[in-house]
Amino acid sequence: MLLYKVVEISTVAEDFLEEVLNEWTQLGWRFDSLQFAMRESSRRPSMAFVIFCREEEI
Repeated sequence: MLLYKVVEISTVAEDFLEEVLNEWTQLGWRFDSLQFAMRESSRRPSMAFVIFCREEEI
């Protein structure tokens, strides 16, 4: 069974992204994708969603 984990990051900065990636991959999750939420009034993302997955046997 494939499980997914979504981690929301409200402060989109390099060090926060690295921290989340390192923390969850050490716990056995595999990085799957990264999605940014943008505001119309800014070029910088206001939030990020880091998506991880892993296989688990039933």
